[in-house]
Amino acid sequence: MGTPAPHQGRGVLEGAFALLEALRLHGDEAGVTELAVACGVPKATVHRLLDQLAAVGAVERRGTRYRTGPQLFRLGQGWQPHPGLRAAARLPLHRLRAATGASAVLTVLREDLAMTVCSVPGEPEPLVPVRDGMSFLLDTAAGRALRGPRRTAPLLDRETVMDGVACAAVPVRTPDGRTVAALAGVVRAGRPLEALAQAVTDAGLAISRALSRHAAPQLPPVVRR
Repeated sequence: MGTPAPHQGRGVLEGAFALLEALRLHGDEAGVTELAVACGVPKATVHRLLDQLAAVGAVERRGTRYRTGPQLFRLGQGWQPHPGLRAAARLPLHRLRAATGASAVLTVLREDLAMTVCSVPGEPEPLVPVRDGMSFLLDTAAGRALRGPRRTAPLLDRETVMDGVACAAVPVRTPDGRTVAALAGVVRAGRPLEALAQAVTDAGLAISRALSRHAAPQLPPVVRR
């Protein structure tokens, strides 16, 4: 059997990634018909691609339903928007959630969108769910923190983007002053934002300090004679 032409291989890859994206957008699980409609691909092609993806662990089959698989999760965990960023943010995000009840969200700038790379759902979760991998426009406080000029005060949003939701956001910077992410605390509207803004600021500084430690050069051990 001959080797597929490059454009044929690219088409298969595009179809597989379109299915994976459709599975992600469906949330938990989806069937062949739903995925075929979402991707505009014949059901026979969807079924064949899903079988191939299942064989490598990228999707899992449950009866007639499919969902993303463990191999895809493992591969996703290996992506780092900035060295050490997700590890540096993990504890400060959990502490922010515990102290304020807010959903704690860390975003990075990707293709003119703010993409969530680390999150801890909080009290407003039923109103505005947060999930890693979600992208949104830059008109939020977090988006403005990502692309705006250097500033020290947190950015506040009182229902200007979404009714019933308020947030405070700050940029996260590397030791040399570059903005690599934005941290936001999201709450239901009506809460005073001053205490939230201070907690978000403290958490952002904690992430920046952790990044500084990650970037510090590792000195060779001292050999005592």
